[in-house]
Amino acid sequence: MNEKTKEIVNKLVILISIISIAIFAYSITPKSFQNDTFYTIKIGEHIVKNTDNISDLLPWNKGLDMQDPFSWHKNLPYTYPHWLYDVGTYAIYNYGGLQGIYYATCILSILLGLVIFAINKKINKSTVLSFAMTIASLYCLKNFIAARAQLVTFILFALTYFSIEQFLKTKKVRYALMLIIIPIIIANVHSAVWPFYFILYLPYIAEQLIYAIITVDYKYLYKRVHLFFRRKKLNQSEIEKEKLDLQEEKKAHKLKIEKNLGNLYKFRINKEKNIKWLILIMVICAFTGLLTPIKDTPYTYLIKTNQGNTTQNISEHLPLTLIKNNNMMVILTIVLGILIFSKTKIKVRDFFMLAGLILLSFMSQRQVSMLVLICNFIVLKLICELIESVRKNDLKTKNSDIQYIVMFAVFCAIVMCNIALSLKECKIEKNGPFISASSYPIEACNFIENDLIPSVGIENIRFYNEYNYGSYLLYRGIPVFIDSRADLYAPEFNGVKGKDGKYEGQDIFSDYINTSNISKYYENTFNTYGITHVILYKNSKLNIFLSRSDRYKELYSDKKFVIYERD
Repeated sequence: MNEKTKEIVNKLVILISIISIAIFAYSITPKSFQNDTFYTIKIGEHIVKNTDNISDLLPWNKGLDMQDPFSWHKNLPYTYPHWLYDVGTYAIYNYGGLQGIYYATCILSILLGLVIFAINKKINKSTVLSFAMTIASLYCLKNFIAARAQLVTFILFALTYFSIEQFLKTKKVRYALMLIIIPIIIANVHSAVWPFYFILYLPYIAEQLIYAIITVDYKYLYKRVHLFFRRKKLNQSEIEKEKLDLQEEKKAHKLKIEKNLGNLYKFRINKEKNIKWLILIMVICAFTGLLTPIKDTPYTYLIKTNQGNTTQNISEHLPLTLIKNNNMMVILTIVLGILIFSKTKIKVRDFFMLAGLILLSFMSQRQVSMLVLICNFIVLKLICELIESVRKNDLKTKNSDIQYIVMFAVFCAIVMCNIALSLKECKIEKNGPFISASSYPIEACNFIENDLIPSVGIENIRFYNEYNYGSYLLYRGIPVFIDSRADLYAPEFNGVKGKDGKYEGQDIFSDYINTSNISKYYENTFNTYGITHVILYKNSKLNIFLSRSDRYKELYSDKKFVIYERD
């Protein structure tokens, strides 16, 4: 096969890969929205309608009002952790409605797939393997693909990893600029994950610290110091002779270190000349959290969240159970299999990155997304190195057309599987409306808007509602007891820090959790907050009690939801 034919085939393979990735990314994007999307729209609307001048949002001007306008609780401060994404989502909604948001999510999903593919292709060269790994990564990420700010930050974190790798390799200014611009965007698009940006630097710094520790010539340093204190007792020729001896010892030590590093078992470690510049970039980026209209939120949000109990009661923040997560099991099996049963070595920084992200994933299920996103690049490196080592040892097929034909056949098989998987995912994800009537009280809200509010008055209604659909009530303009902005309802965010280090404020989130699971008497909660009406899932624990109480008059009922008026 001549070179011109190979070039044409390679371009065709890249084109087909891009189209296939776009199709698959579109197929796994869910049509039904998650609850966070609904409050995102309303928050964006609130910001747009209450901002007279764009210049007010500059960090040195007045910024955002930092107050919640949607729950009926009075004077709750709100941090607007992803204000820029909220504004962008509302702008799309204002122009194209829910369908517009859905198409925007599809575009972001496709962009994520193409970014992963492009990075893998740049780092590992192999188009076929990059395509296969991209499809596998998207499949593992499909539960995290939604109309939420995290979809934007996935793309930004992938570009961060790529920029760090390329900057260390080339020291080009454009990668340094990308590394400075990305945290500014993250601080405004999704400030809750802004600290994670700096975690991506740590494996590189740790690797160079280890390199410095294991390569330093302690004997040489000792002799230099010893010579410094003895120099007055020696003549110039003796000093010069000892310096020459020290230089020879230094060269011998350097050769010995290079040999020892080359013989490290399963690990590779190299000195990075540009690491000091990378550390300088990291220090500069530490100040980018100030470039927002939400004050110090990028620095404090994650700390306050971890101090409270909201993460202990939200499923995506709970610790990971390995046996229940197939994606994690596959990743660990591939990595351990390559390292144990082959001669492939892993870079120390890649090992730290894998180990750190695996640890974070076990601490919180939410971090599985970052493990899949970042570690797909590392896993593909290991696979490519394994294949390359096998190819070099197989002299019969080295540089032959047989390899090329086999790889093309593998590529065709992957494309066919991708088409089949895309069709399957389309059937799952594309059926149904944008808002699921089984998850959200669509008809119940119609009753509230058309019957209850006109007769009672919205100012006289205090609903007790459940967490999972509170954002939809908010979207419909109904003041809520709680919604999926969990931070808003925790004392760490709405209170002040006391002398004992604990926050004093309204712990609405805990009151909700304890009332909904019947560990706290519901009447005590309702009296505390002055609840007038209750909307519940029919199959909830609390509804069992309210349905049997004479104090609660049923105003509305359908297959999924029920509304009571409290006497």
